[in-house]
Amino acid sequence: MPRPIKWRKICRLPDCNRFGPLDSPADEDGTVNMTIDEYEAIRLIDLEKFTQEECADQMNISRTTVQGIYDTARKKLAEALVNGKVLLIEGGEYRLCDGGGNGCNGRGCRRRRRGGGYAEALENENDL
Repeated sequence: MPRPIKWRKICRLPDCNRFGPLDSPADEDGTVNMTIDEYEAIRLIDLEKFTQEECADQMNISRTTVQGIYDTARKKLAEALVNGKVLLIEGGEYRLCDGGGNGCNGRGCRRRRRGGGYAEALENENDL
């Protein structure tokens, strides 16, 4: 029997999921695919200044798993930047948090701001 999937808890989907040079077509050879959980690790560690241990706690996975996800994400970012490839952020083994504090420490969680669920937060952001 295969090992069950350990879903990574994600508190925020990317606002944009495609980045790259303006003059580059998005063909398979010119594309780097980053998963949502890799994006979340980059967001928490580099943007929100979490330690790997805090990131692991937020994502509900082990610190060594975070380290592997983070290393892979950084390599993908470097490949896209250095080689002028399009970066697509999609897929992965994740579940969105409910924003209600169930295992979410609130720090770095974008679903809790503005007092509502994720759909309400998106609606409010679109109104700005």
